Amino acid sequence: MNVLTKVLFIDDEKHIRQANRQTLELAGLEVVASDCAEEVFDIITKDWPGVIVCDIRLPGMNGMELQEKINLMDRDLPVILITGHGDVSTAVKAMRNGAYDFLEKPYAPERFIKTVTRALEKRMLTLENRLLRSELEVHSAPGPRIIGVTPATKRLRATIAQIADTGADVLIVGETGTGKELVARSLHEHSRRRNKNFVAVNCGAIAENLIESELLGHEAGAFTDAKNKRVGKLEHANGGTLMLDEIESMPLQMQVHLLRVLQERAVERLGSNKLIPLDIRVVAAAKVDLKEASDRNEFRKDLYYRLNVVCIDIPPLRHRREDIPLLFHHYLLVAGHRYQREVPAPQPAEVNMLMTYDWPGNVRELRNLAERYVLLGSQSDWSVEQLLAGEVTELSGSLHQQVEMFERALLEQALSAHKGSLKGVMATLSLPRKTLYDKLQKYGLDKNDFK
Repeated sequence: MNVLTKVLFIDDEKHIRQANRQTLELAGLEVVASDCAEEVFDIITKDWPGVIVCDIRLPGMNGMELQEKINLMDRDLPVILITGHGDVSTAVKAMRNGAYDFLEKPYAPERFIKTVTRALEKRMLTLENRLLRSELEVHSAPGPRIIGVTPATKRLRATIAQIADTGADVLIVGETGTGKELVARSLHEHSRRRNKNFVAVNCGAIAENLIESELLGHEAGAFTDAKNKRVGKLEHANGGTLMLDEIESMPLQMQVHLLRVLQERAVERLGSNKLIPLDIRVVAAAKVDLKEASDRNEFRKDLYYRLNVVCIDIPPLRHRREDIPLLFHHYLLVAGHRYQREVPAPQPAEVNMLMTYDWPGNVRELRNLAERYVLLGSQSDWSVEQLLAGEVTELSGSLHQQVEMFERALLEQALSAHKGSLKGVMATLSLPRKTLYDKLQKYGLDKNDFK
């Protein structure tokens, strides 16, 4: 059943509730019936996907009062009022104040269903527009961008947009080079914490005897050589975001300290008895499965569950090959700007090589290749023998499917190069306008995704 089929029907007369509920359910709608308007606020949220149908005359909170309260929560949530003959003028007044419509008793079931259906369609459009606005804000905001057009990449962007401003701690899991820090920075830049510090710590790069001081800080004289007070990374990230990369490498004793910090949202410097309150978001990143590590007693299970509020799993590049041409073009432009070099355009055969390589180093390896290509051009290590070094992956699927994947990659590359300009794509690929439109529709490509 579609989630956008929820109807909350409120009437204090039992036989009316039962009859209207049956009518709505026969129309394929999901119904919650109640005799009390106050219960509405235990059910709905700002983005609740449905509509409310409520009788004006109710004991306790009446329909008019309910509609006014709904307006304060979400003015775009449709409220349909049911009126008796003497309540029509009241219902008209309610519509002026934001009610969606009113039904005068007795009303025909056909009109009832039609009114509710229209209200549901309006609600669906409202929620879709909100989501689009949210995605546009993510793409137009400053900071790192998640590049790609595959379903996996779109889901990743949608997840970031949904949780970025919540403040919830996040666990990011992915192979080396998949872009875990990029995702962490994107979460930070698209949140209200963006004007505070983003502090990244590689837990595997700090000596075990120094990590407590590095994260917690210390007071002067806390230990030998502690001549001055030091503010730790946790305290330095106060108000912002702390990324703990390779957290699987964190010593078990330090994991105990971190668990306490996460629970109390306060830190105590080494050599001090004073707790310093913290307002931080913690983003932990791992290249291994922490659940499996905890089962092997290599990582604290209580810390794993504390960190795993929201988990973002970044797929390796070999699982989203359609993103490769777009990513490569992006890194060519970045490298060209950095080194003040003209950006060369890879040939179709070279793009095909990119698509068939297994990329054990993931996006980081692709970025390094793009830099070499800009710096060295034809002298770069771009050949089957040198670039792929025996690591070519046989593309799955029939010849037809592989040709389609290659064709889509070329379209994406051209769209990216011309920033969504179809005129430029037609010239580059020598395609008539109708053929180009047909192929964009075939592969589900939208020129606006490449602007």
